[in-house]
Amino acid sequence: MDRYERILTLHRLLKSARYPVSLSHLMEELSCSRATLYRDVAFLRDALGAPVESAGGEHAAFRYEAGEGDRFELPGLWLTSDELSALMALQALVQRSDPGVLSGALAPISSRIERLLADHAGGKTLPVERIRVINYGSRKLDQHAFRVVAGSVLERCQLRFRYRARTTNADSRRRVSPQRLTHYRDNWYLDAWDHDREALRSFAVDRIVEAHALSEPAHEVAEAQLNQALTSSYGIFAGAPKAWATLRFSSHAARWVADEHWHSQQKGQWLADGRYELKLPYSNSRELLMDMLKYGPEAEVVEPAPLREEMKILLQLAQGVYQTPPV
Repeated sequence: MDRYERILTLHRLLKSARYPVSLSHLMEELSCSRATLYRDVAFLRDALGAPVESAGGEHAAFRYEAGEGDRFELPGLWLTSDELSALMALQALVQRSDPGVLSGALAPISSRIERLLADHAGGKTLPVERIRVINYGSRKLDQHAFRVVAGSVLERCQLRFRYRARTTNADSRRRVSPQRLTHYRDNWYLDAWDHDREALRSFAVDRIVEAHALSEPAHEVAEAQLNQALTSSYGIFAGAPKAWATLRFSSHAARWVADEHWHSQQKGQWLADGRYELKLPYSNSRELLMDMLKYGPEAEVVEPAPLREEMKILLQLAQGVYQTPPV
């Protein structure tokens, strides 16, 4: 542990301690000698202004002064090597996951992160390229629309836009009260109160155009109501649950599915033959069936019967595509 990290760790130990921390405990936590610890305590107190109190003698111990310790923080930004590494991973995620929308807006912050990393690494360039971020299924966003939408969510003002629904290809004008912005499967969605339909709706931000923030304050919807309407069922366009689906996966597919989060209320169990059974609430079957299809013959919809029948029809239709040679 270098001096930087010792000082940071020492500060955190003293700040979180309710009672004086013994010399031996600090030496063990910092992996340092008595002399090094005393030098670090002196630097923390004299150079950084920390309100350190010490008791000498055979049972030496250290603490922050009562009251003063709660208010004291290290000047500047102090991060450990692990925290800086996590920050570097976050920087790579921001730069590469949404290059057009987020990285431009956050460029000043990214440059500060780079300087922090360089300072901590003694001036050498860290291999950020060793962190790989792969997008899957992300759709192109209108940068202006995204910023207007995000701004309206945070400013808590109403929003007007034109929306092109992907499922029906219908074009409509909407006036909404934004509630929250959701990042789901590499794409952004707006949860909002639709004033014309007097109901909660989710909108794919990549289908929003001509967005304008309005001066009227947003109508507020309680978080419990939002969760009940928008997150109580499987998928992004959820709605209130209509039924519970029972899904079974082969012992091979179970190695992945058993560790995956499908829904906050999911219930999973291993079967005696090594298969895995997953139960979850759903409203719109489309997204759930699409996710099941990617497992092919290693996944089965058990119940309810209408959902199983719907999956059977989808598989029959897919098989029909391959009955004749491609044109």
